[in-house]
Amino acid sequence: MRTFAIGDIHGGLKALTQVLNKLELKDDDTLIFMGDYVDGWSESAQVIDLLLDLAETFKCIFIKGNHDFWCEEWLRDKTVNPTWYMHGGKETMESYEGFSEAEKAEHLEFFENLKMYYIDSENRLFLHAGFTSMHGVEKEVVKETLYYDRTLWEMALGLDKNISKTDISYPKRLVHYSEIFIGHTPTTNFNVDVPMNAANVWNIDTGAAFKGKVTGMNIETKAFVQSDNLPGLYPNEKGRNK
Repeated sequence: MRTFAIGDIHGGLKALTQVLNKLELKDDDTLIFMGDYVDGWSESAQVIDLLLDLAETFKCIFIKGNHDFWCEEWLRDKTVNPTWYMHGGKETMESYEGFSEAEKAEHLEFFENLKMYYIDSENRLFLHAGFTSMHGVEKEVVKETLYYDRTLWEMALGLDKNISKTDISYPKRLVHYSEIFIGHTPTTNFNVDVPMNAANVWNIDTGAAFKGKVTGMNIETKAFVQSDNLPGLYPNEKGRNK
């Protein structure tokens, strides 16, 4: 059995389809989606439709991202967060044109059921962004931190590569899990368009919201496949490159 972690999608249905085709999925595969399914490119609602279809065939684990939270608010009571609207929300709202109220209700249920994090049988942690508690995700007081935090990745990047896990100064956040998989902070911010690894943290947000790609990674082997760059798939759109 194989398990794949799939990074931020941001409404890029064409990119997600490319990744799924390249993975050549088998019936016993598991797919862990790292959040931020919407906001950016023009097919956010259509991405959710595809995810719902995938869940009927494969074991799928869906993590909640900050953009998913904003979309959930809008689907529930038409709340339009100004930050959301400026960062892809407008395009997401437009993607729902022609969707019935029943279809929107199905999507709302999808967003409401998203996991804040997932820990597998090998003690690997999957979450959208990060956490701040030295005692682990279960002890995070402000749950929204799990889809907003960037300090976990910042800390991992800045960690002395020569420091041992047994050293008293080794960050306590990192010792709770064998590996940590995140999205949220695009690797393209560091001029890298492939997944990045720092300490035991793997970042697989490869900038799909902007000029990058969607990535799917085998969590055991770390082999990965990627879509084309999103601007090339949506040549008449800007995504979040505004």
